[in-house]
Amino acid sequence: MTLAQASWITVVATCAIATVITAIAGYAGYAATIAAVGVAASVNLLPRHSSDN
Repeated sequence: MTLAQASWITVVATCAIATVITAIAGYAGYAATIAAVGVAASVNLLPRHSSDN
């Protein structure tokens, strides 16, 4: 695992925890926004395809 992957995993995990906490507290709009940020950050964890043209 690279440092970049570890960083993105940390961001995604933090967003997941924050989403649950804000949803429990009743802030649905904030929870949805934080979840969207987490999903956007998780895109950076997908495997990369190299294009050899």
